[in-house]
Amino acid sequence: MKRVAILGGGPAGAFAAAQLASAGLAVQVFDEKLAWEKPCGGGLTHKAYTHYPFLIDNDIPKRLITETVLSAPSAGEVSLKLDDPLLIYSRLDLNRLLLDRAERAGAQIEKARVLEIARAGEGWNLRTTGGVAPADFCIVATGARNPLRNVGTELHSDDAMSALGYYVPGDQNRIDIQFLPHLEGYIWVFPRCGHLSVGICGKGEAAGSLRRRLELYMAEHGLSWKGATFYSHLLPSLATRSWRNNRVSGEGWMAVGDAAGLVDPITGEGLYYAMRSADLAARTLLGEIEPAGKPEAYRDLLKRDFANDLEFGSRLAGRIFLGRFLFGSVPARMVQFTRRSPRFSEIIQDLFSGKQPYSGLKRRLLRNLNGSLYDIGMSLGFSRMVPRKEQA
Repeated sequence: MKRVAILGGGPAGAFAAAQLASAGLAVQVFDEKLAWEKPCGGGLTHKAYTHYPFLIDNDIPKRLITETVLSAPSAGEVSLKLDDPLLIYSRLDLNRLLLDRAERAGAQIEKARVLEIARAGEGWNLRTTGGVAPADFCIVATGARNPLRNVGTELHSDDAMSALGYYVPGDQNRIDIQFLPHLEGYIWVFPRCGHLSVGICGKGEAAGSLRRRLELYMAEHGLSWKGATFYSHLLPSLATRSWRNNRVSGEGWMAVGDAAGLVDPITGEGLYYAMRSADLAARTLLGEIEPAGKPEAYRDLLKRDFANDLEFGSRLAGRIFLGRFLFGSVPARMVQFTRRSPRFSEIIQDLFSGKQPYSGLKRRLLRNLNGSLYDIGMSLGFSRMVPRKEQA
């Protein structure tokens, strides 16, 4: 294999380029924007920067956030102290960091859009805005709005959520998360370097309705959107049946990040999965596997590493946002339990940091339920709500 084409220079594409170029392959990255700002992105979980320490060990401006405030109707709010901080960059700075790493490793970066790819023998011909380029293998990192219909995930109407919001002047030292009635999604206020990102993501609801919900929240919280930059973005949020047949690879190509639908269906977090999938794709490409077996090997590696857990999360998403528990909504109970139970608070912290997989969540919740109910009962002073300690 002589030349690898990376279609897209976002976090997934740039990370794959750095890995492959470092191993000595000829790598060419094609992207019409290269480093760009993206107001709704830039947050890196503890799982991301512990897997890839260069994300925190650098001199680029960033924020370390150690507090999240969760709110839900009929439950008020609770402040959650994060033992494992969330790391927040400007997406412009993060993209530039990753592209610079790729270039230093030897990747060739070309500011051009890939218009079409076609098989040429055992390789590819890429038609771009800069001309035609040959490649032996393609890494598809074109994002959720992939214009190349023969490669990458196939998103259907129930496989995506809308994310939209405003780029607002201001500063705060916490993240705000607001759950809303009858919405599979949430509002966020994200402190970034020099501004706030105030937005909403939701599944199964029109963008106009989401925008009205967001603007009502902003008006109630003294956040003005007048004159602020508006943004909107499509996020993959695969339905359970789509995970089972997700098109992540084929003859001569592998898809990474959003182009492979690899986004957490509950939190909407995608940066870790973008870089992790890029890492796994590079390992597969560099491994001692026959070319015909690489697509299947990559699919298996993804499933074992994290895709099976994201599929499990897709089964939970509707229940978490829209379900009922103990005569109230699940988000309301989550806020109340977090406020009253240190055990439950630890579980929520681990979900935020990426330490708690969805596949083990039910088991852990059940294991801690008696203790959490006891914490809540003692906190409220209602001993009749729970058994006595020796019975629990």
